[in-house]
Amino acid sequence: MTLTVTHCAPCFQGEWVWVDPGIGVPIGARVKLTDTGHQLLVDDEGKEHKLSQKEEGSIRVMHPTSVEGVDDMIRLGDLNEAGLLRNLLVRHRQGIIYTYTGSVLVAVNPYQELPLYTADQVRLYHGRRLGELPPHVFAIADTCYFNMRRHNRDQCCIISGESGAGKTESTKLVLQFLAAVSGQHSWIEQQILEANPILEAFGNAKTIRNDNSSRFGKYVEIFFNKDGAIEGARMEQYLLEKSRVCHQAMEERNYHIFYCMLAGMTAEQKKTLCLGNAAEFSYLKRGDCIVCDGRDDAKDYTRIRTALKILTFTETHCWEILKLLAALLHLGNVSFEGGVLSGFFVCFLQVQPAALAVSLTYRSFMTNRERVSKPLNSEQAADSRDAFVKAIYGKLFIWIVGRINSAIHKTPTNGPKYVRNSIGLLDIFGFENFDSNSFEQLCINFANEQLQQFFVRHVFKLEQEEYTKEDIVWKSITFSDNTDTLDLLAVKPLNVLALIDEESHFPKGTDVTMLNKMNRAHAKCNKYIPSKNTHDMEFGIRHFAGVVHYDSNGFLEKNRDALNSGILKLIEASTNTLLQQLFEKERQVSTLSGQFRQSLDSLMNALSKCQPHFIRCFKPNDDKKSMVFDRNLCIRQLRYSGMIDTIKIRKLGYPIRHTFKQFLQRYRVLLNTTVCDPKTAVITGQDGWKIGTTKIFLKDAHDSLLERERERELNRKTNDHMYLLLRESFLLLSVSFNQLQLGFERLQSTIRGRLARGRYLKELAAAVTMQSQVRGYLARKSYKSKREAVTVLQAHTRGMLCCHLRKSGFVFLSAQERMARERSAAELQQRLEDVLSQSQEAAAKPEPVSEQEMVETMFGFLPNRVAVGGREGPAPEGFEVRLTTNVPEEQPVVDYDDENEEFSFTKFSALHFQGSATYSHIKQRLRQPLLYHEDEGDALACLTVWWIILRFMGDIAEPKLINQEPSAPTPNQNNLGQRQNRRLSNLVGLDQVLCNANELDPSKLDPSKLDPSKLDPSKLDSSKLDPSKLLEALSVLVCPCRDEIYCQIIKQLVNNKNQKSSLRGWVLLSICLGIFPPTELLMQVSLNFLGRGPSSYGPYCAERLRRIVANGERGEPPCWIELQAVKTKKATQVSVALMDGLSVSLPVDSACTSAEVCQALAKKVNLKDIYGFSLYIGFCEKVWSLGSGGRHVMDAISQCEQEVRRKGEEEQHAPWRLYFRKELFTPWHDSSIDAVSTDLIYRQVIRGLKSGEYHSEKEDDFVQLAAMYYYVTFGSAISGENAKKVVEECITTELIETKSQGKLIQLVNAAHTQGPYINSRKSTDSVKGDVVDYARQKWPIYFSKFYEVTQMSGPPLPKSNFIVAINWNGISFQDEKEKKLIELSYPEVTGVNKSRYGQGPSVSLATLRGQFLLQSVDAGEMADLIQWYLEGLKERSVYAVALQDVNKQGRSMTMNHLITHLTDGEYSPARGWIKGTNERTGNTGAISTDTVLVLPTLEKPSDTTLVRSPDQKKTVAQNAHEREEAISPVSLKEFALEYFRQPGKEGGRGAQARGAGREKLWAASKEPIKQPLLKIFLLSLTFPSPILKYMGDYPIKQVRQPIELTDQIFGPATQHVPLQDEVYCQIMRQMTSNSSRYYGWQLMWLCTGLFSPSQSLLRYTQRFLESRPREPLAADCLQRLQMLLRKLPPHQVEVDAIQQNSSQIFHKIHFPNDSTELFEVTSTTRIRDLVRNIAYKLILASADGYGLFMKTPNKVHFKFLSQLFGEREKPIFKRSEGPCFSGAPATMPYLVIFMRKLWFNVTPGRDLTSDLTFHFPQEFPKYLRGYHKCTKEEMISLAGLLFRVKVDTDRSQFVMIPRMLKELVPADEIKTMSPEDWKKHIISSYNKQAGITLDEAKVAFLKGICHWPTFGCAFFEVKQTSEPSYPSIVQIAISKQGVSFIDPKTKELLVMHPFNRITNWSSGSTYFHMTIGNLVKGNSFLCETSLGYKMDDLLSSYVNMYEMQRQSVRPRNNSMFPT
Repeated sequence: MTLTVTHCAPCFQGEWVWVDPGIGVPIGARVKLTDTGHQLLVDDEGKEHKLSQKEEGSIRVMHPTSVEGVDDMIRLGDLNEAGLLRNLLVRHRQGIIYTYTGSVLVAVNPYQELPLYTADQVRLYHGRRLGELPPHVFAIADTCYFNMRRHNRDQCCIISGESGAGKTESTKLVLQFLAAVSGQHSWIEQQILEANPILEAFGNAKTIRNDNSSRFGKYVEIFFNKDGAIEGARMEQYLLEKSRVCHQAMEERNYHIFYCMLAGMTAEQKKTLCLGNAAEFSYLKRGDCIVCDGRDDAKDYTRIRTALKILTFTETHCWEILKLLAALLHLGNVSFEGGVLSGFFVCFLQVQPAALAVSLTYRSFMTNRERVSKPLNSEQAADSRDAFVKAIYGKLFIWIVGRINSAIHKTPTNGPKYVRNSIGLLDIFGFENFDSNSFEQLCINFANEQLQQFFVRHVFKLEQEEYTKEDIVWKSITFSDNTDTLDLLAVKPLNVLALIDEESHFPKGTDVTMLNKMNRAHAKCNKYIPSKNTHDMEFGIRHFAGVVHYDSNGFLEKNRDALNSGILKLIEASTNTLLQQLFEKERQVSTLSGQFRQSLDSLMNALSKCQPHFIRCFKPNDDKKSMVFDRNLCIRQLRYSGMIDTIKIRKLGYPIRHTFKQFLQRYRVLLNTTVCDPKTAVITGQDGWKIGTTKIFLKDAHDSLLERERERELNRKTNDHMYLLLRESFLLLSVSFNQLQLGFERLQSTIRGRLARGRYLKELAAAVTMQSQVRGYLARKSYKSKREAVTVLQAHTRGMLCCHLRKSGFVFLSAQERMARERSAAELQQRLEDVLSQSQEAAAKPEPVSEQEMVETMFGFLPNRVAVGGREGPAPEGFEVRLTTNVPEEQPVVDYDDENEEFSFTKFSALHFQGSATYSHIKQRLRQPLLYHEDEGDALACLTVWWIILRFMGDIAEPKLINQEPSAPTPNQNNLGQRQNRRLSNLVGLDQVLCNANELDPSKLDPSKLDPSKLDPSKLDSSKLDPSKLLEALSVLVCPCRDEIYCQIIKQLVNNKNQKSSLRGWVLLSICLGIFPPTELLMQVSLNFLGRGPSSYGPYCAERLRRIVANGERGEPPCWIELQAVKTKKATQVSVALMDGLSVSLPVDSACTSAEVCQALAKKVNLKDIYGFSLYIGFCEKVWSLGSGGRHVMDAISQCEQEVRRKGEEEQHAPWRLYFRKELFTPWHDSSIDAVSTDLIYRQVIRGLKSGEYHSEKEDDFVQLAAMYYYVTFGSAISGENAKKVVEECITTELIETKSQGKLIQLVNAAHTQGPYINSRKSTDSVKGDVVDYARQKWPIYFSKFYEVTQMSGPPLPKSNFIVAINWNGISFQDEKEKKLIELSYPEVTGVNKSRYGQGPSVSLATLRGQFLLQSVDAGEMADLIQWYLEGLKERSVYAVALQDVNKQGRSMTMNHLITHLTDGEYSPARGWIKGTNERTGNTGAISTDTVLVLPTLEKPSDTTLVRSPDQKKTVAQNAHEREEAISPVSLKEFALEYFRQPGKEGGRGAQARGAGREKLWAASKEPIKQPLLKIFLLSLTFPSPILKYMGDYPIKQVRQPIELTDQIFGPATQHVPLQDEVYCQIMRQMTSNSSRYYGWQLMWLCTGLFSPSQSLLRYTQRFLESRPREPLAADCLQRLQMLLRKLPPHQVEVDAIQQNSSQIFHKIHFPNDSTELFEVTSTTRIRDLVRNIAYKLILASADGYGLFMKTPNKVHFKFLSQLFGEREKPIFKRSEGPCFSGAPATMPYLVIFMRKLWFNVTPGRDLTSDLTFHFPQEFPKYLRGYHKCTKEEMISLAGLLFRVKVDTDRSQFVMIPRMLKELVPADEIKTMSPEDWKKHIISSYNKQAGITLDEAKVAFLKGICHWPTFGCAFFEVKQTSEPSYPSIVQIAISKQGVSFIDPKTKELLVMHPFNRITNWSSGSTYFHMTIGNLVKGNSFLCETSLGYKMDDLLSSYVNMYEMQRQSVRPRNNSMFPT
């Protein structure tokens, strides 16, 4: 190319210029002056050139942008070949391989590894715009991804270049980048990436130019879903170079797969295939190159086999491929010289040897009449063989590509209309021009012509759009177009490719005839160069990149690409399955050029639909050397690539562009004004430049002129202004100094004034504060003295109110005693004085004592023996409790430093404490409470509590008290048990009295001045203090003040160096935690404090807190057995007596409830039918029920002790007993269900008969029961002695005395002899059942619950105060003398509701006899019990009464008729339809449940219960409607007029008017509609019928699960948004004017939790819901209306919950320690929130690291916690896995497990709950499986701890140690010693650890293993073949450090990869893959495992955790633990 110099200028020293070296392209050079003054040019290659004067004038100055190079070559001033070439040269020498040309990326192969492809680089370029960062292949890839996501348009990236330019590597890098930014680590991503090694192995080879040259073209299309995640790919291959299989040029190799196969196969495999080394095979040594430097063929073979596995190639597939490849190699060694054909390939091809010989040595063809075979010479036979081999290899390559596509290309599952975007990558061969070019080069160059036209048109289009956008009028630009060349090759008639195809179809066609035709057809075409003469077989084509001459020899044979018929028949006869698959007949174009054109047309069509991006790959030299730049080679590539044409296009336009701002900034010195106009500068004339709307467009010449003038002007102005600038600077400096001096003086004055004002304001504020404090003090002092009398009076009044409002717990007290006034405040003050006097400590010097001695001293008032509660007196034989010795424990002195904790007491005190109060221990009185209290009485009482605590802990000295006589116990002391509702101010009586007496502040009280008559000398010794007396005072406090108590106690424990004081404080804290918990404000702080407490009390107190929080606070002070438990820190044992005479000892604690005792007892005695059994407490011949609910057992015991104390006796000897009895029966009780239950009730009945508990006026009842007892006890034997025993054991003494014993014996004998049992041989269990049923039927009143009530309204009764007895038979009203006032059966009860009347709760009981309004303290419990009986009876009842007349289709019934329900399953009552029979008419059919009332009875009701008056009918039948609003609720009528379709036939026959017709559509209908309500034409409507069926408006003959109907209703709508409004309209329509709308509200509730209505419908939906405020679900639906969109129908648990009339959903969560707990979730609960809620409820220190797992029979799925690393959160009910969530009913069982997932910040002992619930249960199995490497000593120590965990202190289990070794020692270490040796060592270790508890043993185990490097690891045993140096079975351990590979036999660490070294990972169904290192040269590791999904998830979680931590550093985001 010749340069035209337009401007010349003189050159200066060091200036860069362009010089023509004679090679056609100018080269850069720098001007250098010699010593003689002559100019020399030193060019870029270091050569010097002398210039003559003539030459000096023709030199062109280099533009500044060409000197150092630019990122974007469009910015080059020298926009020509020389400029482009030098820019690439300069950047290549700088090590920069990427350069932009506009949006085109030029990539120069560096021939060396560069650190440009790390994961950090991926993150750096992701999300950045093109040009923001230096050029990079990742920038182009991200531009593709960004444009695809933003514009929803397919993208393509065309990567072109010569062989060796780096196309394949660039393609792989783009693929790696897209997989990384997709961020899914999915298996499909890995499969796409793994396709490259396979295609490279079979399609790449070593050539002279490239060691890994792709010998085919490929187009990879990657598919993305709408979220930007890769979901599949498809690959197309183009024109594989098949000839390479048989022939290679010198220094070139065959395809890689042959060499890899021979190097990597095992010796046995090679022997089977008769293979040796590569030098033995002709096909592999023709290029005289066996080995390729830099390639490890054996390692590559492993990599290829790994990739084949990932892409689902089976072992059979792989072996068949190897067999074919071996056959090809053996075929290549066949010699045809001798005429004998044999070899191993025959058996590999599975053909007949003779047939193969004939097919290769003969060619058959058809003549006019017959097929003729012609023998071939050896050369022809070799050609035939080579054609056969090429065909097999070519077909094999196509088959492999097809197999890859079948693995990675998934058909969209969302239907044919599902649209997904794609990014296509075209890795195509570049333009080729060799010394000898054949048919392949013609096809390749044709493809490049097509791509060049695509490229040029795209670039030209962008240019044109730029000018149009800037409103520039410009002439049509003509550019170098290759349309003529394409017309010649493929477009015009008789084009070159068409002529080749035509001649190929002629049997007699030859290359000569073909060439002649081409010469004749295109002789006049200027793009065609015909052959020189008739003997010349060459022709030429003028391509866009230059002229190429083609040798036409062999064109037709290559184009035909056909095998002779003999070979095809041979293949058909082969038994090789793969070979036959390769040659399956397909409909395709017969010629190779036709096939290529067809695929190329398809490619161009695909590219034309995409937004293109271009990467031009260049190679700097042919020698594959780094830092070497061959100018000739590179300029040739520039021309081939079309870059020059792109430059020409821009040169014809205006290549230099500046925005107005840029132009002004750069050329301001040349402008006369601020107007951006080049004319005002130095440019003259109008041509060569344009002004657009935002830019200025210039030619190159103008740009150079502007640059020179700018530089000249800058130099001139710099010299002219230098002097002025210096002078002005001096003047400014002198003026500035004076101004600065004045400024300093003003600043000093201002500061002095400000300081003076500050001091004055501080002094003024201090004076005001002092005045206000003095005034406040005087006012408070006056106010306190005046308020004293009122306070005492309030205490009396509140006591009386509490007495009236609280129901007494003692049924044995008389009515007068229950109603007596409560004790006065004076007695309470006396009690407090006793407490204070007991808390004094002796002033003697403390002596060092152990904690055990101090505890014994403190609890000296307790008995020395450890007693079982409830056994005062001699214990039953066999129930003695063995005493245990106490082990010295850690002294409870806490050095407290928790400032770094999130919930530290230090931070809490700083935030909440008043005044200057600190968080640590002090020994003086407080001036004000620690916390703020609004009530002054509460504040004063808190100061009293502080005084009490100080004296209790011995932190203040004991006052000297006057000796006094003990005061007699007052009769009012039993009031202490009834004080839950009192305020804290009630406690201030003592201090109030003392203040009044002494006129002193409470902090200055002198206890020595107390009234001697009120002090008890026996209780002055604080060493004998009774803590319960203190707790009696403290336990009455309301919640806000209880935090004050805990704060005071904790404060006195923090940094308390006094051992005795600290111990007393922990004891006091332990007792408090058993009575009442702190509020939520202090809860987490308390837990944190307890977690840091001493091991002797911290865990113990934490457990007590957990229990009291779970079961609720207590209402009474602690009892004596509780104090015994606090002393020993062990569970309290109580004895519960059964009715069979036995007693069971159970462990209980302070928070234990009657329900827990009943459940534990039932489990212990194997009781299954537990309903109706209750816990009773007996005291002083009186027994009352504690029920089986939430009443605290210890409160009842405490009440008994208080009664004993009231009588003046000692509490520890209170004679209370606990019993387990039957209290209630169900109407459907079945004695045969549970023999244990029946036996207990039977014993209870017999005891009741004997004790007289059960009364009867008929003595026959006693006789019949005695006869049954006779049979049970003695069977059929008849004996007078037996009868006598029966009478004595069954009949009451009173009856025996009334009637003679002999008479009773005779009656019993007679009843036994004549009874039905003596000859029936009935079992004793069934007879016991008869006894139970007899007693149940005879005495229902004795199995009842009783409630004291007051009738407020209703039918008149003799008394208004009476007792209601509720039992299985009905409801009875009785007076206090047990006289029945009225008796109601359950069919007579029509409804029951809870209400409030006045100040108390009440029950509204609706009956056939009227409505009763009853007021009772236990009204709620009474209503619930009645409702439960009614509902249970209705569920089991088959009787109903008709509420209205019905006459339909033969089904007729009249009101008040009895209907018998037939439960044959034909109809579903839950859906509103039953099958019934009219008892009067006998008609049977489907009956709507709206028309009948199910009667709560199991027996046929009487006629009186069937009669329903109209009012009662309305009350019962319309129970769901009576809440209807007085005004008409909003409907969809208004919405229907605008949006509903025109009504069809179902619109009503008479509907004429528009409004009337539409009105039919928005009201409920009993018939399904045939068309949608809205104008929807997308899908057929399938859900109207399911909606009607769900709501019960349409009968269902076969019972269906509700989940089936909800799936049909909501399933289509979740997938198709337009249907969502239709669902809303259908539901609201069916809820309008419909009595069965109850089920419609269920559907509405489910619907609002799935998706929201559109904006047009939203307003109407909100109004519809708001107009029905009384509907229970309306408010909930409104709240759910704005929730997020879900993609699947409701989950089974949601449907089950709403079916149970509950909008609350509770799910059972399982924990690793085999415990479970229910947690509430919602339809949109996020996993993160649920995890935090669980952690909070379990009182864990932190929720970090924990997760939820769903376990199904097949696998365990992790539920993602939250949005980590850009990943979207999922609702918990998203049904996405397995058949459990299919459209059918969910039947697959699953468990939701909560456990630790990520093991970081785990320190055993810091969080006891976590250690016991999670850490130990999760780590213990890993230890036993032998995953850890440990020493013998460690195993022995741990075995001792585990043995203690198993047996606790039971030393009798020592003999079982040999059998328990599997549970104590790792499985692989058991045989290292004999069982006896293990036993000896374990016993020794066990003895050394004596005294520790089970929990402490578990924590010690964790502490023993936490220092191991494998602690907290997740272990996976996998099979691998990727790394030969590793064993085949490897153990992978994933932990917070990274991924470790361990030898499972030696447990030695093979390698550990930190997470920042792992660049990619993914998992398949049976594989897990991991890439270590960078994206280019990373090592691949593949292993076989079915747990790959777990490894994938765990690895992602750890990486995301570290990524979040890294991002949180800037800025730091402190997330508080949820409260």
